[in-house]
Amino acid sequence: MRSTDKLGVSGLLVLAAILSQPQMSAAAEYPEHAVRIIVNVTPGGGVDTTTRIVAQELEKRLGQPFVVENRPSASGNVGAGAVFHATPDGYTLLSSSGSPLAIDGWIYKNLSYEPTGFQPVAVMSRIPNVLVVRSNFPAKTVKEFVEYAKSHPEKLTFASQGAGTASHLTAALFMMLTGTKMVHVPYKGTGPALNDLAGGNVDCSFLPIASTYGLAKAGRVRILAVATDKRVDSLPDVPTLVETGYPEMISSTWNAISAPPNTPTAVLTKLNKSIDEILHEKSVQDRLRGLNMDAVGGSLTETKSVIEKERQQWGKVVHAAKIEAH
Repeated sequence: MRSTDKLGVSGLLVLAAILSQPQMSAAAEYPEHAVRIIVNVTPGGGVDTTTRIVAQELEKRLGQPFVVENRPSASGNVGAGAVFHATPDGYTLLSSSGSPLAIDGWIYKNLSYEPTGFQPVAVMSRIPNVLVVRSNFPAKTVKEFVEYAKSHPEKLTFASQGAGTASHLTAALFMMLTGTKMVHVPYKGTGPALNDLAGGNVDCSFLPIASTYGLAKAGRVRILAVATDKRVDSLPDVPTLVETGYPEMISSTWNAISAPPNTPTAVLTKLNKSIDEILHEKSVQDRLRGLNMDAVGGSLTETKSVIEKERQQWGKVVHAAKIEAH
């Protein structure tokens, strides 16, 4: 007779209840002390800003400090690796763009972590990317930009948030679709890339609208197009790249909270529920919208689905653009 037959249905239910008690207890007591959120990019960009908004609200809801720590290095892989190998108890979390979760596995051969091994907690916000150029760039439209790039092959420079980031791969997709060739200049995050663009040290970039909007309004950079399928409310006169003849040019930067492998499901669920509720608060949505970000949220299952879809999308771009892993 099988062991399950000996236990019977009631015995199995009792056993399942006993096994689930440690996780239920962990969730009920979590958090008992400060939680550290490692942001794997520099301060000032969309990831950092969103994280600080959510961390502040988590402190109110869960009664413990949620301490934000920026750790930018090696395209964000140092911070991601630190969280991946941290104790899986919910007290060390990763806040990042999609790069370590959906892109870096296609780009890097020897990562200190397994991108698909993270436990996704929640996608916090999504920010449309825009094609932005230095203020004195000669082209005023996307058509003129493409013509200028074609007539100056490998002369134009494009800044990115780092190798393998959404800004890098969006530019790679753009070059592939337009038949242009530009020189990649990677930075350690959105802030440094945008500073050099505003300073005229690089020609262009694909960066989040949340980071570029203020500088564009001040005339320090110019936004030529938005990488969305419809125009955004804050830039009604700026065309989309779809409008200008590139239907595949849809790109956004999204920010997610993740946990180390083997973090208890009950802890993940408690964090996810809290963050999802925060992102559905009107005050938080209004605050993010004012920064040109859209709140996302969703269940653990929905979060995993979003990340996997992004992983497949950018994997195709890496292969099609023949970006070599290194």
